[in-house]
Amino acid sequence: MRSGKTDKSKLPSRHVTEGPSRAPHRSYYYAMGLDEAQINQPFVGVATCWNEAAPCNISLSRQAQAVKLGVMAAGGTPREFTTITVTDGIAMGHEGMRSSLASREAIADTVELTMRGHCYDAIVGLAGCDKSLPGMMMAMIRLNTPSVFLYGGSILPGKVPAGADVPADFASRDLTVQDMFEAVGRHQNGTLSEAALTILERVACPSAGACGGQFTANTMACVSEAIGLALFNSSGAPAPYESRDQYAQASGQAVMNLIEKNIRARDIVTRQSLENAARVVAATGGSTNAGLHLPAMAHEAGIDFFLEDVCEIFKDTPYFVDLKPGGAYVAKDLYDAGGLPVVMKELRKAGLIHEDCMTASGRSIGEELDLITREADGKVIHAISNPISQTGGVVGLKGNLAPEGAIVKVAGMSAGEQVFSGPARVFECEEDAFAAVQARTYKEGEVIVIRNEGPAGGPGMREMLSTTAALSGQGMGKKVALITDGRFSGATRGFCVGHVGPEAALGGPIALVRTGDIITLNARTGELSFDVSDEEIEKRRGEWNGPSETLYGSGALWKYAQLVGPTFKGAVTHPGAEAERHVYMDL
Repeated sequence: MRSGKTDKSKLPSRHVTEGPSRAPHRSYYYAMGLDEAQINQPFVGVATCWNEAAPCNISLSRQAQAVKLGVMAAGGTPREFTTITVTDGIAMGHEGMRSSLASREAIADTVELTMRGHCYDAIVGLAGCDKSLPGMMMAMIRLNTPSVFLYGGSILPGKVPAGADVPADFASRDLTVQDMFEAVGRHQNGTLSEAALTILERVACPSAGACGGQFTANTMACVSEAIGLALFNSSGAPAPYESRDQYAQASGQAVMNLIEKNIRARDIVTRQSLENAARVVAATGGSTNAGLHLPAMAHEAGIDFFLEDVCEIFKDTPYFVDLKPGGAYVAKDLYDAGGLPVVMKELRKAGLIHEDCMTASGRSIGEELDLITREADGKVIHAISNPISQTGGVVGLKGNLAPEGAIVKVAGMSAGEQVFSGPARVFECEEDAFAAVQARTYKEGEVIVIRNEGPAGGPGMREMLSTTAALSGQGMGKKVALITDGRFSGATRGFCVGHVGPEAALGGPIALVRTGDIITLNARTGELSFDVSDEEIEKRRGEWNGPSETLYGSGALWKYAQLVGPTFKGAVTHPGAEAERHVYMDL
């Protein structure tokens, strides 16, 4: 515990607590029960995405109280506040999904505005659902404050009760929400009864916490540790575990140490730490959405780290952690096997980790890894010398159909399944594609094209899990391919290519594809092309009528569509650190 009055001469909170002119401001703090000693201490924003929208966020408020205890024990004054989330599992498959990616920017913006308006000196940010993790970390990097990130934890796996009348493959495995989306496809296909669907929906998600596979939330939770903003192993324990409170208290204490040492978010988030984070995504078969969020986080630090850079790292990183949706295990299993530190320890054995990167503990990655005694169990975490595959679970693609790149998750796909060629069947939006899947009006061997779903053209770059899961549920997940300028859920499996850029609304080649064009997808060579000559592409461009008009002529999504940049740069909405004229901490 600190003793005496803190020297606030270089801390933002001096603007609201110091000197006679700030007597009105201090009166507000007295009104909230603070005493003079607490007002004189550093102010730490404890930001959460708590809400009652979904199980991902429901435990964050409790964990925030433990963070506050840690801050107070180390001589700081915590100030709790909340921001929004949009939960993809509930937003999925309808117009609400347009709000998801835009919510990432809103989270970063609202956290920034709260921190600036109240002059907090540091931040501990807690998040649980997909976009809230990068959104919270983007705010930390943008503000460049002493920062510690804390994931709210994953959900426990679901189990079918003994004797329940459901198909054997559901009864025998750990369930996640992915199984529910695929169960819908089975029901539509006539191979799963409505009674069985009802049983599954009641047991698939049995606790608080974010989706249990290596979907976007757990992928970005792994990123938070690998990049250094979260304490080692703090992401692993499932949300209901009381041990999460210990990590929360430790995070509160850690941020006070960062204030004392003046270690800020951009001291932690560097080009090298971004590369470490990308390695971890590849090694764990993580979500393709990391190819969107890592460039956005880099942008806040003024670092050019685009989709192609992420994919270059994926290309030579072994995939050796067997997690759903491509593999067999869930986040709880990874935690039980030693968590992300053991994964990073394996990467270090192959020389694939920058060890001198700073972390939220005040120690380097290398120093942290030196403290890890556990080894790969060979089941959940394979030895890197004996990986599941030699290249990353996520692959970048380029070609005349995607000059700015695209991305596909290949974790769980055999080498033969990573090459696909077939005629295009073009849909102008996700709803049209989903209706065709429901009606089975597509054919085996086709490449389903869903366009006008990019960041600007959607607007909002929706995920396509309802469509891809329905295909898998119909047993067609490996018999067709799918490409889009939108996104895929981290729970998507099969040959599903997202982030195709430039998007259709910007006149990218995906806007010019016609049903029947032969499309070739090759994850082994990194190709995404269509069998149309340059001359024909230019002819079609001249005939193109421009982007489709959306339903959004005003409001937040209209604003987002006006501001959002290209997908390969992270779909960001402001110029970033490269254009900033001051750093918040130094005002």
